[in-house]
Amino acid sequence: MKEVINFLLCGVGGQGTVLASDVLVHVGLAAGLDAKQAEVHGMSQRGGSVSSHVRWGQKVYAPIVGLGEADILLAFEKLEALRNIKSLRPGGLAVINNQAIVPLTVTSGGQKYPTDEDILTAFRAVTERVYFVDGERLAEELGNLRVANVVLLGALSALLEADPALRGAALSAETWMQVIGERVPARYLELNRQAFLAGRGAV
Repeated sequence: MKEVINFLLCGVGGQGTVLASDVLVHVGLAAGLDAKQAEVHGMSQRGGSVSSHVRWGQKVYAPIVGLGEADILLAFEKLEALRNIKSLRPGGLAVINNQAIVPLTVTSGGQKYPTDEDILTAFRAVTERVYFVDGERLAEELGNLRVANVVLLGALSALLEADPALRGAALSAETWMQVIGERVPARYLELNRQAFLAGRGAV
């Protein structure tokens, strides 16, 4: 495995970015790694932009991921993915939830929301490893939109296993589910298990 693996998670308040980053840091710890997490930034309670930094390694000295240093960008919303593209290192892995939460600046007619082609073109200038996941649709099929974040974690877990550059960071699905199970109410455990497996199956 790389000496340190850097994750940047980004999204909009209310999408579960905080829970996802908490799961991710504890998955690293469950693997016996040093893992650190930066505080979440942004007005998460008001639907504003949210980002979180997570780092895994044998020894991690600081939690912040610098610009151009993220090995993995996990984006819960498409515009937020584009806003954070400068954080992804060349050749890094981008996992993007295929969901658009249109901001007021667009609905008021002041700006235009980027097309999927715009987003893909921008990312392809940085990396070929770009994956769109229908997290919202899969969560809706399971009956609860709030588990879209876990769908994305499932997709990430499968991509870590499949990617030669990151295979050393791959952990068993059971490890991920154990950590998720420790962080969601027991009555929602089965729903989150299904969401996680749906994400794995999607990629």
